[in-house]
Amino acid sequence: MKFGFIVTTGSPRDAAELAAVGERSGWDGIFTWDGIAVGAVDTFDPWVVMAAMAMTTERVTLGTIITPPARRRPWKLAREALSIDHLSNGRLVLPVGLGALDDLGFGNVGEPTDARSRAERLDETLAILEGLWSGEPFAFEGRHYRFGAMRFRPRPIARPRIPIWVVGAWPNERSMRRALRWDGIVTQTDDVAAIREIVGAVDHRRSAEGDLTRPYDVIVQGTTPANPVKAREIVEPYADAGATWWIDGDWEAASVASLRKRLEAGPPAVGRPARPQRRT
Repeated sequence: MKFGFIVTTGSPRDAAELAAVGERSGWDGIFTWDGIAVGAVDTFDPWVVMAAMAMTTERVTLGTIITPPARRRPWKLAREALSIDHLSNGRLVLPVGLGALDDLGFGNVGEPTDARSRAERLDETLAILEGLWSGEPFAFEGRHYRFGAMRFRPRPIARPRIPIWVVGAWPNERSMRRALRWDGIVTQTDDVAAIREIVGAVDHRRSAEGDLTRPYDVIVQGTTPANPVKAREIVEPYADAGATWWIDGDWEAASVASLRKRLEAGPPAVGRPARPQRRT
């Protein structure tokens, strides 16, 4: 299992510094979030934040939890992601979903809010991203987007393309088919039994399609304390169930200092030696 951490508060400069702390402390991925106007929360452009994080790290995976393509132009998203891919030397992953409607960047500004329209735009966007990242002339004709042939250069450093994780609503058949089409599923449950069922369904369908050689991730989100023993107790059941990523996200974090403290304690010690605790 790999371990990621979402920087849920702070400026782009803070995020860059925390990403460096996380890398030094043994985390496998450092993530930000994608929003326009959510309550009274200080919000920054995720692509600027990830660019800052890319410049202070060399190893960790970078990404957003999550990007909703329904309110982005697919060709602009393709170019933004490609730029971070090159800046980070191929360390970007793109987690996507329908998005949360409490963000005023949806209905308040005229973006689509019904689930069907957002899902259709998500599917079309993913097809467009794959086509544009191929580096070959690509045209598209869909219900929501259409354009004549154009060629995006350069190609992503990540091959065969930038990995895409998709939010999957278990056991919704359509949602699961979408997630299985790409490179990972961002689960929406903290129930260990449900995670085990998701992993079983993923393995069954990929086996039936002869697709087991392609890497595929099952991502679980939650919050763990700095105490490594207690953190392990929370995460270990998900690792045993077959999840491949644990993403730690404290959405009620009071300060940058509290995020730094959790990062410095290191990831949950599941499948790796526990980090010694500092004595104070």
